Amino acid sequence: MSDAISSSPKNDSRASSREFISFSVTDVSSLAKSLRAAIAAQADTPSQAQMLNWLAKGAGFQNYQSLRAASMSDAARAVKPATSPSISVTKTGADAAPFAQSTAPPVTPLSAHAAKALTQFDADGKLARWPHKFAVQRIAMWGLWLRFEAKKRYTEKEVGSVLKAWHTYGDHVTLRRELINMKLLERKPDGSEYWKVAQQPSDDVKLFLKGLRSKV
Repeated sequence: MSDAISSSPKNDSRASSREFISFSVTDVSSLAKSLRAAIAAQADTPSQAQMLNWLAKGAGFQNYQSLRAASMSDAARAVKPATSPSISVTKTGADAAPFAQSTAPPVTPLSAHAAKALTQFDADGKLARWPHKFAVQRIAMWGLWLRFEAKKRYTEKEVGSVLKAWHTYGDHVTLRRELINMKLLERKPDGSEYWKVAQQPSDDVKLFLKGLRSKV
């Protein structure tokens, strides 16, 4: 989809210096859905400013002013169109600027195992079932590691309470053992104290944790 958006009124006597923004999106269906939802929620006829903001949001910007600001930046001039959605901007008139383009950053997809691990958690972010595949289990354990506080010392009973709060199928003992085996939790030899181990998750696990946080 391609069109031109003018940020100046039609009756502006300085028509030759008006700023025009060339608007393009690859996924027209998504844009149409977002516009339909915005208009449906509107009690009266939307203003021009509202329509500009909705179109800009449909192309991945926070609002129309963000779109316009992006067109002015030096960084935007250096970006090559690689992903959708994208906006290309051209200015005409006395203050015309060089052609600039801005693109949304590419979205890194979850791996198959990370995506499967995410489905093992319910809408409240609780582990609802024990995954069958070992690789999926390893990723799911990070979701429980996330629920422990750094630098805090826990008793075995307190560890059990955290795990019971964040899973729903009643086997906190297995979960505690797996967290220890994975070095996500440590404990004293006599089991009197447990603590969360500082770890650096892989990029795949980071994406999984980000998806899990969005559930709660």
